[in-house]
Amino acid sequence: MPASRSGRALAAQPAKAVAPTDGIRQHRLAALLTDMVPGARIIRVSQHQPSQTWPSPYTRAYDERGQPIPLNRTQRVATARWVIRAFPEKNWDEAHDLDLTTGILQPAAGACAPSDGGR
Repeated sequence: MPASRSGRALAAQPAKAVAPTDGIRQHRLAALLTDMVPGARIIRVSQHQPSQTWPSPYTRAYDERGQPIPLNRTQRVATARWVIRAFPEKNWDEAHDLDLTTGILQPAAGACAPSDGGR
């Protein structure tokens, strides 16, 4: 380590991490999910699949009229994992809606949708 003028070694200073702005990250995620689930406007993510009693990442997708869009298992799980990892600070005991036009994630208002198994 290089010595300072006083003869003591200089302490390493942690580098300041420059975090990407949340807005850019949210819009990038929304763009990726729009490609993954064509026609979706809202993505509802939760840790509870309706047919299971244990926690499991789960997604429902809705179009601009609020009608459900069918998703296969891979889409449901991958989408939920991406959103949960992008927003780790949220309370995932409750469902959240991601608006794909704005990239804003908010608690789901009517999270108790009928359990149709995602089909």
